[in-house]
Amino acid sequence: MSVVKSDTVGWLLDHQAYVNQSYRCCHHMPPDTRCCRYIFKAAYFDIEKPHIADTETTGDQETVCGDSRTKGRKRKRKRHALNQGEVEAQEYHKQVCLAIRSGTRKLIEQSTELGKQGIVSKVPAGRECIKKQISLVVADSMLVELCSMAKQMAQEQHQPVQVISDEADSTADLNLLGRLTENSTDCARIVMLMGQRYLLPPHSSFLLSDISCMEPLLGYKKYDVITLDPPWENKSVKRSKGYSHLFPWQIQQIPVPELSAPGCLVVSWVTNRQRHLRFVKEQLYPSWSVEVVAEWHWVKVTRHGDFVVPLDSTHKKPYEILVLGRYKGSSGRQNGENATETAIVPDHKLLVSVPCLLHSHKPPLGEVLKGLTRPNPDCLELFARNLQHGWTSWGNEVLRFQHLDYFQEFDIGGGDNDCCILRYQSSAPVIPPSC
Repeated sequence: MSVVKSDTVGWLLDHQAYVNQSYRCCHHMPPDTRCCRYIFKAAYFDIEKPHIADTETTGDQETVCGDSRTKGRKRKRKRHALNQGEVEAQEYHKQVCLAIRSGTRKLIEQSTELGKQGIVSKVPAGRECIKKQISLVVADSMLVELCSMAKQMAQEQHQPVQVISDEADSTADLNLLGRLTENSTDCARIVMLMGQRYLLPPHSSFLLSDISCMEPLLGYKKYDVITLDPPWENKSVKRSKGYSHLFPWQIQQIPVPELSAPGCLVVSWVTNRQRHLRFVKEQLYPSWSVEVVAEWHWVKVTRHGDFVVPLDSTHKKPYEILVLGRYKGSSGRQNGENATETAIVPDHKLLVSVPCLLHSHKPPLGEVLKGLTRPNPDCLELFARNLQHGWTSWGNEVLRFQHLDYFQEFDIGGGDNDCCILRYQSSAPVIPPSC
């Protein structure tokens, strides 16, 4: 489970525990069968201290949500006139900062998990668990390049979904580029792509492609939940050669109406730039026939409950915005069940969690969206960089954080009797004693 604490202000989430509950795996290598469990390396969630000290001073004053506090030490800072975007961002922050501060404090103080161990589960220290150095996987940039190359190649149209079943002994011959792939088993499975190994959670499906090849998704399912984290254009992205972005008109061309079931809940991650927020609310959602129903915030904290950067930092904020909308397509039934377009979506909720140190590894939303859709909803994540149990994922880096090098393997025995414990269970993870 990802929800540690639920309250009227929102939820305290354990992203790390959610990831770790999904990866129980059987390696069938006759005559022996080896069973193991994978966990996401703990170092990627090991944020003990804020990235920046909690002081933002100008002269001898510290500003906290509009309140000035006298500081003993002065520090000179260069002043410059705020541009229009900075003024708008400042005004927006004034509107939300008090609710974010008080709501975050309330969730953390009420959590029974808060103590010496921090607010989220932590893998016990051991020989293989104490290493804290963060390293990126060499193959990270390969996926985008493969998708770009695939556009130059003749692709067979309308290829059927390739399904990994319990009867499939090997996944070596799968074509993972531009073709919808589904792991229909109760166990995690390992697939190969260009000599690299990737770990698929049980009952997950994905399409590795860029925005020019989304057709395989259109005939697969109609979704009750669609989340998207677009690569928004900004100055830092333009300076980076390894990170692509999309213009607003390109994002607008994504066929969300064709993918949406009646009453589909659409959730967009938005940066703190007000022009992006306005675009989603005033242009993007209306063009998709999606009505804005709520605005939430994801708040990033350390294991001990401090903001990862000061709430009033003038450079970055410890929160991101989520815009929730309801698809206003034709009413009806989805898979024999009534659509839930009339369910009221609460506004101004907080999602508080320790963030992953890997860029754009967002916390899971499935549990916090329960009750806002029909039971057992079909869910889709667009612009995904990792997979989720029970979800369909799409993007040109959809397998990025599924690379086996991001995980740590524990051997937990062999034989048929041991394999039964590898079946997926929606419960808190059990840390192997061998750690």
